[in-house]
Amino acid sequence: MADTQYIEIASPEEQEMRKALEKRGDLEAKRLLRFLNLPDLSRTEGSPLKEIVDRTRNVKSLEGFDVIKIPEIIAVPILFDMFNMPPGHPARSTSDTYYVNDENVLRTHDTVFWYYYLNHPVIQERIKKNEAFGTICFGKVYRKDEIDRRHMNVFHQIGGLYLAPDNQRTVTPEDLKNVLSDIARNIFGNDVKFRFYDHTFPYTDPSFEMEAEINGQWVEMLGSGLPRKSVLSNFGLEGYNGWAFGFGLERLAMASMELPDIRLLWSQDDRVKQQLKLGTKFKEVSKFPPIIRDISFVVDKDFVPNNYFDLIRDLGGNLVEQVELLDSYENAEKFGENKMSYTYRITYRSMDRTLVSGEVDAIQDQVYKQTAEQFKAELR
Repeated sequence: MADTQYIEIASPEEQEMRKALEKRGDLEAKRLLRFLNLPDLSRTEGSPLKEIVDRTRNVKSLEGFDVIKIPEIIAVPILFDMFNMPPGHPARSTSDTYYVNDENVLRTHDTVFWYYYLNHPVIQERIKKNEAFGTICFGKVYRKDEIDRRHMNVFHQIGGLYLAPDNQRTVTPEDLKNVLSDIARNIFGNDVKFRFYDHTFPYTDPSFEMEAEINGQWVEMLGSGLPRKSVLSNFGLEGYNGWAFGFGLERLAMASMELPDIRLLWSQDDRVKQQLKLGTKFKEVSKFPPIIRDISFVVDKDFVPNNYFDLIRDLGGNLVEQVELLDSYENAEKFGENKMSYTYRITYRSMDRTLVSGEVDAIQDQVYKQTAEQFKAELR
């Protein structure tokens, strides 16, 4: 393959949309800007997420691969339609995805780099010359999600793509599995055990998931497959075949270090940061006590829990460890038609200090107030 190219896709449209968010000033706009302004840990020195990226890029079979950096705000037709996720697909739902406006969203998957890479002039020139090529992409992605110690709505992925002309080479699943085996060994050591099983993805066929045994537990490591010809043709590419993979960085880092809480990856506490190294078992700096508060309310049946979790993130930030549904039920006689009752338990816990009740009560008061205002909820 040709020498490594470092490609960064400029997006004046993204800059304009950021400016528009800043001018809006509403709660959702502030929320999206906060997510976009979070550091990219896959590019932050000292972060175990960057360590995974570096170990992946150093795999022999990825030698010479390009590196591409793409926008974080993506047009809906590019992110979804071109990747076989048509209107009505669950991933397009506003309960799963952050919409900047009707036509643009915060990227929900790293695989969208295919579009930008295959349309880049340097790669278009290689295609004209009937050359093989490959690239790596990594960075933040965004999906609405539950709140617990293993999930955040802002996380990081890395993906790879290799394509060769049909008249030069036919890439097989074994070729892909050999590359992925090298990646697993580079990240977790030569003795790591791993296994593959068939899966289904909208943009690869056949598709495979890979699990690795880390600290005695089998952990889902990555998704992969051979790119569908129909998806490649969406980008105007014919006569090529290859392989692709993608995986989340947080899950692997947490498994490697036996990290008990995903928030620790963002910690600025030196006692935590000095321990965040792959293969080093994390030792609790101190287990600060939790403060637990419950909230019960009645809302319309179209209530979306993921949107509610975003409100709690807005108000409690990194002090919120978990939001747990205790019960939900309907009683038309008691609450009225098309109404549901929910009770949630919110666990507050700081990573580096003991919280006081007054501090949590002030947050919880806002949770009560905003639950009533934003979701037109009747508090119980």
